[in-house]
Amino acid sequence: MANLEINFCPCCGATVELRCPDDDNRPRHICTACDTIHYQNPNLVIGSIPEWEDKILLCRRAIEPRHGLWTLPGGFMENGETTTGAAIRETLEEANAHIEIGELYSMYSLPYINQVHLLFRARLLDLNFGPGAESLEVRLFSEAEIPWDEIAFRPVKFSLEHYFADRRKGSFGFHIGEIAPPQPHRQTSR
Repeated sequence: MANLEINFCPCCGATVELRCPDDDNRPRHICTACDTIHYQNPNLVIGSIPEWEDKILLCRRAIEPRHGLWTLPGGFMENGETTTGAAIRETLEEANAHIEIGELYSMYSLPYINQVHLLFRARLLDLNFGPGAESLEVRLFSEAEIPWDEIAFRPVKFSLEHYFADRRKGSFGFHIGEIAPPQPHRQTSR
C-alpha cells in the first residue's frame, strides 16, 4: 500500500505540491497557500493471541483481503485509542470474545505496505465467543490443529510459530522483525 496522493489541503482547500521541506530529508505534501505539511505515517495493525488452556482462538475472515483464511483477531488502530484498547476492541468485534490483555508479544514492520503489526498475548475470559461481522467462523485450535497453510497474514503465522516454540520451552519472549514484500511465484518448466 503506497502513500495516498494528496491533491488539496484538508486545512484550507488549496492545492498541495510534493517537495522536501527545508528541515527535512523526504518529499512531503505541502500546501501552496497555508504551508501546512501533510505527513503520512504507517498504520498500526493491532491484535491479540487469545489463549484458553492449550488452545488459541482464530477467526476465519469474512472480508478481503484474504477472505476465507484464518487469522488472529486484529485490525487497524483507531485515533484516540491505546494499543491495548485496540486489541480488546478488535477481539470483541471479530470474535465476540472478552479477553484480558497480557504482554506485548510480537512486532513486525512491513514497510512495503506502510504497516506495523503488534500482537499481544491475551487470556480468554470465557468460552462465550462467536463470529463477528468480519468473521465467517471463530474456533479454538491446539497447535496440531492450526491450519498452517490457510493463515492469512505472515505476521500472524510467524507470531504463532514463535508462540508455540516459546510455549514448548516454557518461556515467552518478545519477537520483533521486518517482513519483506512477498516474492512472486516462479513457474518452472520441466
